[in-house]
Formats: sequence, C-alpha cells, structure tokens
Amino acid sequence: MNPTPLDEIVASVRNYAGLTRKLPIKGVVQELSATHEYGNALPNYGDDAAVIPFKDEFLLFATDGMMTGLILNEPYAAGKASVMVTVNDIFSMGGRPLGLVNVLASGDEEERARIVSGIKKGCQKLQVPMLGGHLHPDPGLKVPSLSVAILGHAKKTLRSHLAKAGDDLILAIDLSGKRGCSSVTSWDANSGKTPEELHHRLEALPLIAEKEWSCAAKDISNAGILGTISIFMENSGKGAWIDVEKLPRPKDIDLLDWLHCFQSYGFILSVHPDNSPKVLDLFSQRKVDAAVVGQVTATDQVIIENSRGSKVLFDFQTDEITGIRYQPGEGP
Repeated sequence: MNPTPLDEIVASVRNYAGLTRKLPIKGVVQELSATHEYGNALPNYGDDAAVIPFKDEFLLFATDGMMTGLILNEPYAAGKASVMVTVNDIFSMGGRPLGLVNVLASGDEEERARIVSGIKKGCQKLQVPMLGGHLHPDPGLKVPSLSVAILGHAKKTLRSHLAKAGDDLILAIDLSGKRGCSSVTSWDANSGKTPEELHHRLEALPLIAEKEWSCAAKDISNAGILGTISIFMENSGKGAWIDVEKLPRPKDIDLLDWLHCFQSYGFILSVHPDNSPKVLDLFSQRKVDAAVVGQVTATDQVIIENSRGSKVLFDFQTDEITGIRYQPGEGP
C-alpha cells in the first residue's frame, strides 16, 4: 500500500479545526499574564495545568470546557468526557487528581440528567470525586454548556516547555479501543476497562516523572496527534522530525482520520535516548502501545517524513499555533 502523500498530511493537519481554534490562546494569555504577580505559581508556557509549589510538592490546577456540539448531540458522552479530559491533564503532568468541580448550564431537565449521569459514570470509572459546582437550570437557556475544573498534586512534574534537543519523542496510545462518539473524531480506549485497569495505565505518567526518566510531556488534545506534537515543540522553543509511519495506529483507520482522533488515552513525551527503553518497557507492562516516533531538534521546524521523503509541517519562524513559545532563560 502506498503511503499517504505528505502534502495531504500537511494540509489536513494545518487546516484542522481542532488545531486552528488554538490561535486565540495567545491574546488571552498575554492579557492575563499580569495577574500572575499575585501568586506563586510557576511560569506557564502551555502546560495543561497551573503548577503551584505547595509544601514539598506541587498542586496542579486545570479546567476544560466541552464543545457545544458534543453537549447538544451526545450529552451523556459530554459528561463522561468532561471528567476524562481533566483527569488526563493532571496525569499528563506527572500528577494524581484530588477532586473536581463543575459549572453546568442546561434548561432542559432530560438533557441535564443525561449530562449529570455521564459525569457520574466518568467519576466512577476514573475514581475521582465531583465535589461541587454551580448550576444554571434556567428554562430559557438555548445553548447548554459544561466546564469542569480539577485539582491534583505531583511530587515531580512533566512540563510542556522542557523538551530538549536530541530527546526521543515517544508516543503512547492505547490501541485496544474503538471509534468514540460521533460528534467529534475520537478513539475510545476507556470503555470496557475496569477502574483498576484505567488507573494502572495512567499511573505510568507520574512514575516516569518521579523516576526522572522525562521532564516533558503533553496529552494528545483535540489538535490531534501531529498537531499536539507541534504545539509541544512550539511551547518548548524547539523543532522536531517525526516519522509518520512509526505512529502507533489501529489497522482499520485511515491515517488522516487517525491523526485527528481525540484520544481517551494518548500522550507524547520527550525522553533522553538513554531512558527510552525504560519508558517503552513501562508502557508495555501496562498494555499501552508506545513507540519512538521522532526526535526533538534545535530548530524552528517540525518536519514529517515517510519512506518517500520529508516535508515541513510547521516553521515557527513564520507559523503560530498557540503563539506560546518558550525562550531559554525566561523561567523554570
């Protein structure tokens, strides 16, 4: 079978709505950065959670909002996903979750019940408590919304801006799943697994952080696999080359579809080559499909390649995804 043309991959990734919607982040971050002087959180260069030193460890504080289309079309799935995505944010940074709160707006009683049922199921599956929140049950609401915030803690962290030139890029995905909800392109590797199985799999991330096998990681977001890796490199002030033929992938999914799938379990890590065998073995022990898919470079370019050649995916001298790009010497 001939490989997917690299030009098609580049166009598909660069024009994907899950990635292009990230661009306004820069303006919001710049406007609110002045408020950071009021606390002691570490500087944030694209992390999935705020990092707050507390006693001899770190508190991790994150939030996420569900896309309106998902809530309208699949309210139960939206409720479950709201727990999953925030829990993944904490584990992706080497942490463990403590609890959740939510803000739910829905004037339709049946819709609201389905959302809450999904939240409950998500909490039961991932064994994280929903501790409170705020409800807007007004009947006149035409558009529902759901946001969830999470608090976690970590002994050592995995950050979004600390990828180092020469590191291996390890993609870890659970391929023992199926296509997820129909409203978004997604891969469901959580359904059918016990809470114990899900936690055993997620615990790989804090263990990697605590063993100092890596200090940089990110979970695969709605920007997709290559989009998330590119954001990771943008945040780190680095470039990368990525072999698309090495990406772990189910056999029955087209490559372009797979690149856009939101993953219920998917992480990209920057790992020194000396530590890569240990990281790969740890994921393998936990039934996670992990592979070295490329390498971090000291350039401004993310380059993809296959058996037929290579192509620049992003050049951060001219391109911005989130616009958040770490420069050495700016902070921890």
